[in-house]
Amino acid sequence: MKLGSLLTVAATLVACAAADVDPIVIKDYSSNGTIDGKDTYTDPLSDSKICGRDVPLLSQLQTNTIRVYAVDPTANHDQCMQLLANAGIYVIADLGEPKTSINRDTPQWNLEIYNRYTAVVDTFSKYTNTLGFFAGNEVTNMVNNTEASAFVKAAVRDIKAYIVQKKYRPLGVGYATNDDDQRTELANYFDCGNASTAIDFWGYNIYSWCGKSSYQDSHYEERTQEFSKYNVPAFFAEYGCNQVDGKVVDRTFSEVPTLYGSNMSQVWSGGIVYMYYQEANEYGLVSVGSDDLATKRADFTALSSQIAKATPSGVAMSAYSPSNKAQACPTQDAIWAANSTLPPSPNEAVCSCMVQSLNCTAKSNIDDDAIETNFNYLCDPHNGDFCSGILANGSTGVYGAYSMCNAQERISWAFNAFFMDQTKNNAQNTDPCNFKGAAQKQTSKVSGTCRTVVSQAGDSGTGAITAAPSSTSTSSGGGAASSSTGAASALTIPGFSYGVLPMAIYLTFAALAGATMVLL
Repeated sequence: MKLGSLLTVAATLVACAAADVDPIVIKDYSSNGTIDGKDTYTDPLSDSKICGRDVPLLSQLQTNTIRVYAVDPTANHDQCMQLLANAGIYVIADLGEPKTSINRDTPQWNLEIYNRYTAVVDTFSKYTNTLGFFAGNEVTNMVNNTEASAFVKAAVRDIKAYIVQKKYRPLGVGYATNDDDQRTELANYFDCGNASTAIDFWGYNIYSWCGKSSYQDSHYEERTQEFSKYNVPAFFAEYGCNQVDGKVVDRTFSEVPTLYGSNMSQVWSGGIVYMYYQEANEYGLVSVGSDDLATKRADFTALSSQIAKATPSGVAMSAYSPSNKAQACPTQDAIWAANSTLPPSPNEAVCSCMVQSLNCTAKSNIDDDAIETNFNYLCDPHNGDFCSGILANGSTGVYGAYSMCNAQERISWAFNAFFMDQTKNNAQNTDPCNFKGAAQKQTSKVSGTCRTVVSQAGDSGTGAITAAPSSTSTSSGGGAASSSTGAASALTIPGFSYGVLPMAIYLTFAALAGATMVLL
């Protein structure tokens, strides 16, 4: 993903307006704001004034879907979501935000991230024009960070389970990838295995059609052949190259008729144009001045013209019967490290049991710097084995039973492991539960269900916990598939299972045909 605005837009060829949109009903279901470079973001769907300005412009592009990369789950989105619904526009929301998401260099799937992701689901599940969620965007982008995909796939698994657990209507959970050498392995990995762990749709960020190109020269033909047997909807989650010979140019969007033409519409479900707001990277469709007025740029006019030429066709619900099967999991080798064994599901109750069982824990006021400093020391294997119960390795598929706990709980485990070792083996250390004032002693208390949890995890914290108490998550790696029929509306829309299905069929209504999507 290129840094910049965080909202995407999809367009239809037929405008629609309604007081409320038909919610997406999934057939064969198994269970924009801006970043400022300082880990902060602006939620574009929390300001009704901005939405009131931009939604009419999105409608001029015949938009039917927007993608938002970061939203504030504590904000009120009612007015913006209603304005979008009135215009027939759906929303795909990314679950992360700059400070709380899966980091490709130090990947984790833990309670902090889980709570952030589920909060977004809770906030947006009530809107009938919420289409689904992205659990990650380009987390794996090089050969040396493919193991991070195991943690993203665990997020897919647990968010799908959460939606079922909360009895929300069916909502898709997908992943957006960049166009790199691991594209095939990535696509297969997120689709393979039990349906409960697999993505519901696949987003592909691609910028290979630059300037005057073609179906063949842009490699669109190759990509279309590669995804011809994919069994969930695949679409361009970002597209719209703005560079030719290393120079930024106005975009003509000449790829739009091809994307929605006969060669690609049998495989691809449309695409999301990057992006709506003009920023330093010069991908914007509109510029917003100091007066907060939006001015159309040349790219806006070009996209509007190309959309008018597109002629996608749909498939009736009665005729939709997908036959493609899930992909085989990629083999671990020199270019693919992610293991098919996924990290454990975050569970607050398990972590609470663990902390209660300790004799030495972190103080409640411990700060992030102290946690990081002590992690670096205690988890260095040269200093001892104090972290096996809290470490996670997406390549070997070995995960500590408490690796999904929050940072304070994990450092408490490490403090206690060090304390127990020093108490037993180093009588000269008279204060092994101090850590410069960051830790404190407590009386271990374990009873009831917690006794079983702690026993199963073992003294090393590496055992499998099969008797986890009900808490924030009910899923476990590779568990049985869950399903939910949801409440069917008068109009059902096939989606999230692969078929000859343009994006608009599952983005809007059966009567409408979809065109492109745009990043806001």
